[in-house]
Amino acid sequence: MTQRKTDIHAKQRHKRRRRTAIEAVVAVALALYLVVTLTVAANVGDERLCSGMRIAVNDTASHKFVTAAELAKELGAVPAAAKGMRLLDVNTDSIERLLNSIDKIEDASVVRLTDGSVMVTVNPLHPVARVFDSKGSYYINRVGKRITADARYHLDVPVIQGDFVDSVFAATSVLPLIEYISRDSVWNSFVSMIKVDSPSDIILVPIVRGQVINFGRADGFEDKFARLKRMYAEVLPVKGWSYYDTISVKWDGQIVATRRHKKLPAPKFADDDEVEDVAVDAMLAGDKVAPGQVIPGKKAKDDKPIPAAVKKGN
Repeated sequence: MTQRKTDIHAKQRHKRRRRTAIEAVVAVALALYLVVTLTVAANVGDERLCSGMRIAVNDTASHKFVTAAELAKELGAVPAAAKGMRLLDVNTDSIERLLNSIDKIEDASVVRLTDGSVMVTVNPLHPVARVFDSKGSYYINRVGKRITADARYHLDVPVIQGDFVDSVFAATSVLPLIEYISRDSVWNSFVSMIKVDSPSDIILVPIVRGQVINFGRADGFEDKFARLKRMYAEVLPVKGWSYYDTISVKWDGQIVATRRHKKLPAPKFADDDEVEDVAVDAMLAGDKVAPGQVIPGKKAKDDKPIPAAVKKGN
């Protein structure tokens, strides 16, 4: 009985070894088949001719910085030369480098497709701030890539003013502060501009007329804005909104305010006769701007017409 069991076990082990050997042979055969198939396909692909170049612009934000037609012009003779060329000879890396060097482009990818065409996909530059310095005005993205401000387009993005031409302190150093402000609806509507006097003197220009905030360096956001909140909630309502001309939170644990020595000049308003002659479409108010927050003499953001006075006698 014991010998019979031993024989049965031996036969079972033999069957398992045989099955394993067969599976191994099949696996090797499949691997060889795939290698041959891919090699043949690659050889066929190497000889395939390019059927043309397609360009797609992912302009989901409707910036309209760049269009497919403009990109075709930037590429010059490349699209026409690519058609009819061996697909393998189309230098996709070179085309990508050319596209990524264009200031209007955030990034670009160029790939060969199985249908024989070359697909160019482009993401336009996504500006996060507009910079004003001694060399002019331009938009920047998160990594500092620039696009010169053009009358063709206008974006409502935060404004940074400073001298960044020869400074080691780049405008991108202020972006973390801008991102923090943009996430807070109150501060986002309160701060109208950021002015950089030096890396340790970043000035916030609020919508409050004739007042600035010395924020210090672009750090300690939670603590500094908490101190500012106390100042605007507890002190200024008592002292008056025009009592101080400068509020500073640059030093740890302190709020330093400088008293205004000169009275603010009265804002210039039109007299009754001037108001009566103003056209309806000339009077503008910004969307989401509370009464009294529009800076005299300047248009508010997102200008929209509001009813004006009607001429006497009409």
